[in-house]
Amino acid sequence: MPFFVDTLQLKSFIAIAETGTFGQAATTVNRTQSALSLQIKKLEEQLGCQLFDRTNRRVALTPQGEIFLGYAKRMIQLQWEAFSRLREPDVEGEIRFGTPEDFATHYLPDVLASFRQHHPRVQLNVACDLTLNLIDGFHRGEYDLILVKRDPQRVKGGTKVWREPLVWAAADGYQPEPRLSLVLSPQPCIYRARALAALDRAKLSWHITFTSPSLAGTIAAVKAGLGITVLPAHMIPAGIHPIRKEAKLTQLADSEVALMKKEELSKVAEIFADHVVQSLENIKT
Repeated sequence: MPFFVDTLQLKSFIAIAETGTFGQAATTVNRTQSALSLQIKKLEEQLGCQLFDRTNRRVALTPQGEIFLGYAKRMIQLQWEAFSRLREPDVEGEIRFGTPEDFATHYLPDVLASFRQHHPRVQLNVACDLTLNLIDGFHRGEYDLILVKRDPQRVKGGTKVWREPLVWAAADGYQPEPRLSLVLSPQPCIYRARALAALDRAKLSWHITFTSPSLAGTIAAVKAGLGITVLPAHMIPAGIHPIRKEAKLTQLADSEVALMKKEELSKVAEIFADHVVQSLENIKT
């Protein structure tokens, strides 16, 4: 059978792989579960292999499915890059963009490099800072667009581009202590606020032993055994592991990353905003 796959099939497959259920995936791509089931069945027939293990309540990728997931994301990204490059190949101008440092370090290098490659005449000025500092600068008119970390239950506005599950983390070999030593970012920081609020609710004793505004500084201090910290679940490096159960800590609520942009945005900044949103959707794990 010839292999023909459309964008909706690819996005449906990716949504199921990331959510683990047909129900959540159907909501994500705005289709019915039965339509998704038919799409995946057709895709598996064309590929000649099973992409999902459906023996449990939550579906999981088979080894073949894991292989195809990488290709599916690349196909979606290539479609977007071709559209973006052909739509506005010669745009030029200046964009002032603010982003949290850890998010920029972990997720944005390829996103920004791709935009520069396709739009070489655009001057992209990127600044990294804590979220509340970025918001203050945004309101002062210092940025055209900013990515911000926020509590989705308390702060609205902007376009949601990322959901961040947060976990307590410590160096390998960590031993729970009666009075918790903490490695946190300085105020204002949503991770710091989440950590201290959770510990106070649980009436646990704590003290801050190390403060760093950068992800690199936080990781170095945790690896040195100076304390535990809060990290996004997808940003835990080798030598550090989640510790909520072993330390009997309260589970942390997710945070959210949203894109905020000026009301009157230049054409080139609008193109950049679309590029950021689309690219992050394609690399979510």
